[in-house]
Amino acid sequence: MIGILNRFQDLLDVFRGLDFLAQLALRLYLAPVFWIAGMEKLNGFDNIVAWFGNPEWGLGLPAPWLMAVLATATEVLGAVFLLIGFAVRWISLPLMATMVVAAVTVHWEHGWQAIASAKAPFASEYLGALQLEDAASAAQRLNAAKSLLQEHGNYGWLTGEGSFVVLNNGIEWAATYFVMLLALFFLGAGRFFSLDHWLAKAFRSR
Repeated sequence: MIGILNRFQDLLDVFRGLDFLAQLALRLYLAPVFWIAGMEKLNGFDNIVAWFGNPEWGLGLPAPWLMAVLATATEVLGAVFLLIGFAVRWISLPLMATMVVAAVTVHWEHGWQAIASAKAPFASEYLGALQLEDAASAAQRLNAAKSLLQEHGNYGWLTGEGSFVVLNNGIEWAATYFVMLLALFFLGAGRFFSLDHWLAKAFRSR
């Protein structure tokens, strides 16, 4: 038994040498997310400023122009920094802050789920006492919409590249990105495929 455990540990040691792939995967996953979000803000900047500042149909944030500049710059530069692996720990902090702001000001009132589903985390009946959400009403609306489309529309064509869903717009994605950024903050950019790695190596050699 001890011999099997030792062999298993040797195998884990081999994989530990590839641990930099985890940071690389996180960076490559998040970079396009923030690039698209930042470019959408940049291309519709006046609308973003109005949305940030308007208390009736927007977020009602103070200094909306400044907030829009900071949010846009953080996401665009953050995407570039994540892609090339530069100052990853530092850029993770403002990116995490944008996720917190987005979760609290935009998504919080909708609960956890991004897509309403009875099988989603915290909505599944299999969680028992930990079931925090009820997605039954969303399922009813989705079934009603499907029935209408099946009766009056070309349902096969409409669902040819995916099923219909009910967008819940909860904090799930913002929270997920926050957790991924938190991991990068503690783990760093990773070895070999990041500027942080090579800059640190150059400074150590001096």
